[in-house]
Amino acid sequence: MSSGTRLAAIGLALWSVAGAALAADAPPPRAGDIYGVWRNPKGSVHIEIKPCDARTCGVVVWASADARADVKKKNNQDLVGMQLLRDFRVSDPNEWKGKVFVPDLDMTFSGQVKLLDRASLRAKGCLLPNILCKSQIWTRIDTASAPTGRAL
Repeated sequence: MSSGTRLAAIGLALWSVAGAALAADAPPPRAGDIYGVWRNPKGSVHIEIKPCDARTCGVVVWASADARADVKKKNNQDLVGMQLLRDFRVSDPNEWKGKVFVPDLDMTFSGQVKLLDRASLRAKGCLLPNILCKSQIWTRIDTASAPTGRAL
């Protein structure tokens, strides 16, 4: 093994040990880590994740005209203001579990939100726990520039 290869291997080993030590010392997740406004993959719905009593919830703060019309047609309610994430609590590092309301189906499912990094999270809803699931990656929006409750 050449000295350059040996140094690279040692560097990689040290990096791995340092990464493991940092992960072990990472603080437990806090509900506030996911607070803010998030956009779905299609950009048609923005929800604000925030504290709701002792738990965490997500309320629609903006929706496209098409998304609002779909929900209005299904259950004659406005999508803006609906609480889609309900009763979420920290379950594992960077993960929260609760219930997800899907307004165009007018059904509530078990749900999970996993913070992938500061700017993205994976939202997952399942018909039964871990059975017939669908997940999406949502993107954090700067709350100062988020639309305010009306379709564009």
